[in-house]
Amino acid sequence: MAGYNKVLLLGNLTRDPQLSYTPNQLAVVDFGVATNRRWTGQDGSQREETCFVDCRAFGRTAENINKFFKKGKPIFIEGRLTYDAWTAQDGSKKSKLRVTVENFQFLPGTGGPGGGPGAEAPEQGFDEAGPPPRGPGNESVPDSEIPF
Repeated sequence: MAGYNKVLLLGNLTRDPQLSYTPNQLAVVDFGVATNRRWTGQDGSQREETCFVDCRAFGRTAENINKFFKKGKPIFIEGRLTYDAWTAQDGSKKSKLRVTVENFQFLPGTGGPGGGPGAEAPEQGFDEAGPPPRGPGNESVPDSEIPF
């Protein structure tokens, strides 16, 4: 039987990312994300629930999340569910599901590339590069010729 494991989350960080490195110097970042769901109950009242999710990212993705995100910032995550199991110091067995981040996107207000004001490494845009070069097929059109 085939399997499919894909998670998409849009939420806010619940704590600052915690960056560490494996013995092989691979970056690992752990952080939490809260997602909200709003709906109208059968009695017509507005309801809301919050889901808290632990997340982990590796490599360059981990370094970028650590650099550009902090508690409260919005993030869009694409990843997979990972099951962790261990034995606690008292001998009890523990387990939890976590999202292993495979990709993420900046959202407005994150302060990251393309994410709004205060970006530490903004993508080069029109303002920095100046207007596009003039040439065949790229001439300016007078306002009087625009049909709307």
